[in-house]
Amino acid sequence: MTDVLGWRKVFGVVTPSTNTVVQPEYDEMRPSGVTNHIARMHIPDDPIGGDADFDLLIERIDRALEEAVDRVVTCRPDHIILGISAESIWGGGLEAARAIEARIAARSDGCASTQAATALPAALDAYGAGKNIAILTPYQPVAERHLQKFAAEIGRDLVRTRHLACTSPTDIGRTRPETLRRALRELDGPDVDAIIQFGANLPMGRIAAEAENWLEKPVIAVNVATYWHALRTNGIRDRVDGWGRLLSVH
Repeated sequence: MTDVLGWRKVFGVVTPSTNTVVQPEYDEMRPSGVTNHIARMHIPDDPIGGDADFDLLIERIDRALEEAVDRVVTCRPDHIILGISAESIWGGGLEAARAIEARIAARSDGCASTQAATALPAALDAYGAGKNIAILTPYQPVAERHLQKFAAEIGRDLVRTRHLACTSPTDIGRTRPETLRRALRELDGPDVDAIIQFGANLPMGRIAAEAENWLEKPVIAVNVATYWHALRTNGIRDRVDGWGRLLSVH
C-alpha cells in the first residue's frame, strides 16, 4: 500500500537534536506528495570553545547515528537524508562518507541515503561549476583539514574558507542573515567559481539563493543540495522557486 500523504516518496531525515534549521527548510522545499519524517540524534547543547570541543561534538553525533536511524526506519521511509554535514566527511573524506552510507544501510534493510558528501559534488556538476571553490561553515578551524581533503577528492581546489566558529550547536541556528551575507562577500573573488556551505544548522538556504543574484555564480547551501539530491535520485523533478537555481532549474 502507498502512504496516503507521502504518495510519491516518504523521506526519513536524521539530524542532531540541537538542529532547528533542517526540518523547517526541508519542509519548505517539499513538493506535494513527498513527506519528511525527523529522527533526532541526541546530543547536549554544550559550549564550543575551540577545536577540541568541536571534535567532541562530532564524536557525539557519530555515536548517535545508529539509534536515530533505528527510530526513523520504523515509519518505512523510501529514502534517508543525513541532515548533518560535518559527519559526512569527518576523518576521511569520501571514505568516511561511504562508511556512513554503509552504516545507514545496515540499520535500514539497505535503504538508499543522501548526505552532504554525495549531494554537494553532484550539485557542483549540475551547475557546471569550475574547479575553484570557497567554503563557508559555522565550524571551528579544526574542520579545515577535513574540508581540504574532501575538496581534493571531488576534484576541486579549495581556495578559501570562512569558519564562523559558532559557540554552541544551537547558536549555529541563530546566525544572523547579515553575518552570512558579509561572510559570502569575504569569500568571493575572481579566483572563486562557486561557493558552498557546510553546517546543516546554518540558516543559509534563502540567503544562498539571494546571493546567487549579486555574486553571479553558484552559491550552494548544504540543505538545499541534500534535499535536491534526494528528490532527483528518486525521480522527482519538480521545480521549487526561492531556493536558488539548483531547485528551480536543475
